[in-house]
Amino acid sequence: MRISELRGKEVINLTDGARLGIIGECDLVFDPQSGKIMSILLPNKGGMLMIFGEGKPLNIPWHTLKRIGDEVLIVELDGAAERQARLMYGK
Repeated sequence: MRISELRGKEVINLTDGARLGIIGECDLVFDPQSGKIMSILLPNKGGMLMIFGEGKPLNIPWHTLKRIGDEVLIVELDGAAERQARLMYGK
């Protein structure tokens, strides 16, 4: 699969059905040694805080990916994993 094929897909959390973001609005973190994708960084949908640079991105580990569909990526983050994902790249 090419990175361009991920563009526009929505990321959905299987655990609670939360809509986490759209791949076209994210960054991918790669392992510099293997070139494999390590995680997806989705911008926080925090509204006005994003204007002032206050939002923390959501770090979704690639291993939590369960399925890539035509329009969505399904990930499985439980409550603790989702909180950890929000903290990893926050300031």
